[in-house]
Amino acid sequence: MEVVTVTEKTQNSERYDVVVVGGGTAGLSAALTLGRARRRTLVVDAGEPRNAPAAHMQGYLSRDGMPPAEFLAAGRAEIAAYGVELVRDRAVGVAGERDGFTVELAGGRTVGARRLVVATGLKDELPAVDGVAERFGRDVLHCPFCHGWEVRDERFGVLASSPLSVHQALMVTGWSDDVTLFLHTVDEGELSDQDLRRLAAAGVKVVPGEVAGLVAEDDRITGVRLADGTVHERSVVFVAPRAVPRNGLLRELGAELTETPFGAYPVVDPTGLTSVPGVWAAGNAMGFTEQVVHAASGGYRAASAIVGDLIMSDVDAGLGD
Repeated sequence: MEVVTVTEKTQNSERYDVVVVGGGTAGLSAALTLGRARRRTLVVDAGEPRNAPAAHMQGYLSRDGMPPAEFLAAGRAEIAAYGVELVRDRAVGVAGERDGFTVELAGGRTVGARRLVVATGLKDELPAVDGVAERFGRDVLHCPFCHGWEVRDERFGVLASSPLSVHQALMVTGWSDDVTLFLHTVDEGELSDQDLRRLAAAGVKVVPGEVAGLVAEDDRITGVRLADGTVHERSVVFVAPRAVPRNGLLRELGAELTETPFGAYPVVDPTGLTSVPGVWAAGNAMGFTEQVVHAASGGYRAASAIVGDLIMSDVDAGLGD
């Protein structure tokens, strides 16, 4: 059931206890907790979940195999039951400070909030190889924990994008003993002796040469084609997308970020509180490895901390001088 509501109350008064930017797992989890805590909450959802290409999500206890779109629709119905409002829009600007934030939406609205949750996630930029983008989430995969069971014991290829792809090739051997690492644009000299020894010990075949594209028949991958025309039979290809965190709002607020091999993410405490008072991050907005189950937990933690922060702030304000 799809629930998207903008109530008359929202139209007449644009101030909320909390604005959650991002309507994926982390944002909806935070919103659910905030709604149950009787906090007036608005979720701003641009409708761009990272796992949209996947037919099913895996590894989430009690929801293993559930389609991501169905999972999010259930979450939207749940938050609506607690009076949380959701608007399909994009946050394009943010300003202010604790107890006085403003969020500008692409649709023209400007809403106020005492606290913010940034759950904007990240975008995966795929290698520019023919067939990769078209088959991503089907038989072009990135995470063995997400999809390894479904393709177990098939013929794996790993498309290298950097020397870090050695780690990916080693990891996927847990699901198949037939793994080939295609170096693509990585020079074999960039791999350390330890890398080469580990690959050999794990039984991973290393193939140098640039990959030109994937070969498919009957809507299934059958091989990897090199630039020299050679085709290596494979049925599944793992890639390492370039992670592009959607951290524009955090940068605009002046949040401290730390650079990682997978992009820049905010420095946060255990609840997701950033260096900006009153601003929390959750899900892939705070880290590359936040899977759906982690994102749900992160949203809950952030919201719980916000509820406590708001209560204590109000109590302290009532003390006067």
